[in-house]
Amino acid sequence: MGTEDAPSEPSASDRAGAPVGRRTILGLVGLGAAGVVGGSRVQDLLGRWLGPLEANDPTGLLALFPLGDTFRFYSVTGSVRTETAATYRLSVSGEVAHAATYTLADLQTMPQTHFVKEFQCVTGWRVPDVQWGGVQLSELITRARTSTRAKAVRFRSFDGTYTESLTMAEAMRSDVIVALQMLGKPVTHDHGGPVRMYCASMYGYKSTKWLSAIELTDTEIPGYWETRGYDINGSIG
Repeated sequence: MGTEDAPSEPSASDRAGAPVGRRTILGLVGLGAAGVVGGSRVQDLLGRWLGPLEANDPTGLLALFPLGDTFRFYSVTGSVRTETAATYRLSVSGEVAHAATYTLADLQTMPQTHFVKEFQCVTGWRVPDVQWGGVQLSELITRARTSTRAKAVRFRSFDGTYTESLTMAEAMRSDVIVALQMLGKPVTHDHGGPVRMYCASMYGYKSTKWLSAIELTDTEIPGYWETRGYDINGSIG
């Protein structure tokens, strides 16, 4: 998966030696100044435009710009296929008595949880007061009837690359949801839709986008970014 707070490879350190032209520098500085002078509205517009570029910024300057309280859109694969309400499927398997595959319609008929929480990136930016809605992960785990061997949960993305994990205790929290709604509407493709994870008390890299599979495992398995140095415990603070 690509998460909003996990920049695409190569990393900033890998790009450190990339040559940057004078025009590029001046252009970026000019955009930053526009954000400062223009206020929050201009910053939000810049965030929409510059956010996708920030992941592949050879200068590192975009991370310093006042882009406002808005999402940056990142992916670790470059592009991700689109799933519709008709084609989407979510599997629940592993250390369970009742493996299952759910459609989007199936998930929509389950008890729904709604709350307002911020989204926070491990790299420092955040978006406050985001409306979230969906099915508590604990609901799907309970329906699956886990075995005594189940100690953790692993998530897979239909980008074909991204994985994440939670301990069982983390997974059973009431603010960990399989999100169907975000920002007051169905989760868009860019935000990881039609279905994504949201773990309210954790940094964004724990909230898998483009969710395709939930697997109950006998041990917690490090995810995509954790094999690249991120802390497996993604709790904020």
